[in-house]
Amino acid sequence: MESTLDIALAEVVATLKNSENFVRLVLSGRRRNMQTPTERIDVKPVLIKGEIKYQVSQSDGRAMTAKNYSPTEFIALNYLDSGFANILLEEKSGSISIRITKKGEALIHRTKDQFEADLSHDRAKARLLDASDPFLIEVGISDASGKVKASKSDKYLQVEEFLRLLVPSLNSAIEAGHIAKPTTAKPLSVVDLGCGHAYLTFAAHQYLWSQGIPVNVIGIDVRESARARNNEIAKKLGISKTINFLAEEISQTSLRAADVAIALHACDTATDDAISWAVTADAKLALIAPCCHHDIQAQMIDIPEPWQMMTRNGIMKERLGDLITDALRMQIMKLLGYRVEAIEFIGGEHTPRNLMIRAVKTGAIADAAEKSRYAEMISLWKVKPALASLLNR
Repeated sequence: MESTLDIALAEVVATLKNSENFVRLVLSGRRRNMQTPTERIDVKPVLIKGEIKYQVSQSDGRAMTAKNYSPTEFIALNYLDSGFANILLEEKSGSISIRITKKGEALIHRTKDQFEADLSHDRAKARLLDASDPFLIEVGISDASGKVKASKSDKYLQVEEFLRLLVPSLNSAIEAGHIAKPTTAKPLSVVDLGCGHAYLTFAAHQYLWSQGIPVNVIGIDVRESARARNNEIAKKLGISKTINFLAEEISQTSLRAADVAIALHACDTATDDAISWAVTADAKLALIAPCCHHDIQAQMIDIPEPWQMMTRNGIMKERLGDLITDALRMQIMKLLGYRVEAIEFIGGEHTPRNLMIRAVKTGAIADAAEKSRYAEMISLWKVKPALASLLNR
């Protein structure tokens, strides 16, 4: 006897076979105890030389790649059974959404909405942020004529790429039920820890609202001058009701909770402060781009063999210290119920600090092997991570 899930998946396959009615397919999230081939898959029909192909775009959290298949070839790839927890299919006369629970059961929702297929192919990559947006002018990324300043082009691209990761990560967390769907009455809460000039803070606020996501954003920076400047910009832009800035230490902020915590290049242990705050505040999504890793590097004195072959070279010791620091940070978060990964969020030509820690609070209990790995790493290198001290680990 076929299960409800089998019947729903057969319905999806039947629609995929009928390319004239197919509009879009999105696969995201991960089923319990299963590993997906990629983080997310988007499928749409495209018209190439008079023939319908299925353009399959895959995201690994760093970049999006696309390849075209005939409908039959795509179905044969069997992505529907490859571990994705969320399946959304749109056809011209309606949609079906399937969410597979931890118990393997299917929660199915159907609509009778009308959808239209976009058959265009090879469209140019669109910018998320219009260079003439008033907030970019106010924060100093664009000049008065609405063009990105040459001296700020790298910063502009960093913010853009950060948003390209934020939005799909957020949508996946919402689809998986880790974050409640934002509403006007209960908007998404986002905190930018160590916001500085607030390039990212304003960008996240403006872009999320432009995507129809109600949001309330707070930027935290220790400097009173930054608080005053950024709040004045918010007032000029007329968005003071949904964005605010505080002059506080991350470790001592009066703020206690948020759905999403972000931090772009908080220096050295300020990154640990940001992660500690996110964990303590029970943030369901954290996007942290570390900067400067002096804490562990200073503790790397009694080097275990055969690692001295690497650490006797100063630059290699520094880079190894960076990796150990972030690996330990990630493992601590994993032990505390987060699904964690390290990704490169922008090319190294724009910034040498291009690693990002992305963590989603799933509540999964880490097994004994993960705890053992962490203890062995600490023992081997004889170090004490700042984050461990902050969280009493």
